[in-house]
Amino acid sequence: MSGDNNVAADQLRLLIERIERLEEEKKGIGDDIKDVYLEGKATGYDPKIMRQIVRLRKMHPHDRREMEAILQTYLAALGME
Repeated sequence: MSGDNNVAADQLRLLIERIERLEEEKKGIGDDIKDVYLEGKATGYDPKIMRQIVRLRKMHPHDRREMEAILQTYLAALGME
């Protein structure tokens, strides 16, 4: 039975180590993305707007149109149009 415990412990350790490596890679990618936004800011672009565009580009066109229509309805209801 002790052998089974060792195998399970080794498997768990390997999984945890993989997660740790991936988390480190994720941090590195996050840092790279931050650098690109800073580069955009340095060339005159607004990082908040850049982030918004990235979010919008991830959406399906139908979902984006629906969200924009609802936003316009809300803005009009609040007299912001």
